[in-house]
Amino acid sequence: MRIVMISTYPPIECGIGTYSKYLTDALKKTENEIYVVSQYGAKGDTVFPAYNSDDCGLSKKIFDTVKKLAPDIIHIQHEFGLFGEMDGVAVLDLIIRAKVCNIPVVTTLHTVRKDFEYRKRRVLEEVCKQSDSLIVHEKDHIPILTDFYGIEVDKIHQIYHGARTAEPIKDAKEKLGLTGKKVVLLLGYIRQTKGFHRIIDIFPSIVKEVDNAYLVLASQVRVSEFNEYRNSLFKKINSSPVKENIIVFDGKFPQRTFDYILNAADVLPFAYTLGAQSGIMAHALSFGKPVVVSELEAFKNIIKDSSAGLIAESDKEFAEKIIKILKDDKLYERLSNNAFKYVREKISWDIVAAKTVDIYYEFREKPPCNSRHVYLG
Repeated sequence: MRIVMISTYPPIECGIGTYSKYLTDALKKTENEIYVVSQYGAKGDTVFPAYNSDDCGLSKKIFDTVKKLAPDIIHIQHEFGLFGEMDGVAVLDLIIRAKVCNIPVVTTLHTVRKDFEYRKRRVLEEVCKQSDSLIVHEKDHIPILTDFYGIEVDKIHQIYHGARTAEPIKDAKEKLGLTGKKVVLLLGYIRQTKGFHRIIDIFPSIVKEVDNAYLVLASQVRVSEFNEYRNSLFKKINSSPVKENIIVFDGKFPQRTFDYILNAADVLPFAYTLGAQSGIMAHALSFGKPVVVSELEAFKNIIKDSSAGLIAESDKEFAEKIIKILKDDKLYERLSNNAFKYVREKISWDIVAAKTVDIYYEFREKPPCNSRHVYLG
């Protein structure tokens, strides 16, 4: 079967692009042909850059490239900012073009909320209605789509955000000059809704209980509108009474550097106030890193399913639970082992890819005779 994925893709800096890279790599192991149509700047052997996100007529540009690849299925990775003006309304034209050419469309929805403003709500509603099948990451997204958007439940599939199966990097702390330190890590693109400021504010109370605790902020701004927030974080750090215990790693981190930073952590807090799945959390679980999470429903579900972390209902609880993990080696080991098990048994990219292929085959029946798809990629 030939699949065309429509998504951002590395080296473009985008969480959706990173997600698509891991997913397509896993899908290629299933003996299917996988191609990606992406924005200019994307690179890869089966990647076709065809448009800019702010192009006029971007849906035609995308589909003109898609047609040349003659896919059996189109798989769209949907996020509102990826398909042009007016919250990406051009994606609707893209889906219609596929439908009139009798190409089934599977759409993964990376953001689902019931409290969207009118335009986002209408775009999401039409994307759902026009797509042949939908993938969401969270269980709680299903009733939102059925109850608030009127989407029939049979076309909705829940597949967890994938994670790598990985081995710990033993010398990570040594390489980064963090030997002997208990590391609380804030990792990922800076955005106010991630609550990095909350952890900086409570960190003095953590150092009071764990004197060798260090807070590492390993982040950068991807969108310029968050520059002001980044600067406010730096001011908080400079004025912190424990600023000597706070380290900032700045820059764009290639995968090897990213993995070393992640492996140096003892715990990762996720004090998010908005969002659903987190790619950074998936990476943390891949390396067996315990997490402390806010009360976002998606985060609570991950902790309930994985038993790989603790839930905090307030800033005070964030401090208490971070301290608990830093001081209790047996608790750390138990949470870490649970994280490894959860990835291997439930959310590895190979598992995610297999479930995704099952959805594709809803629209292309396997031949009744003894046959197989041949692809020497």
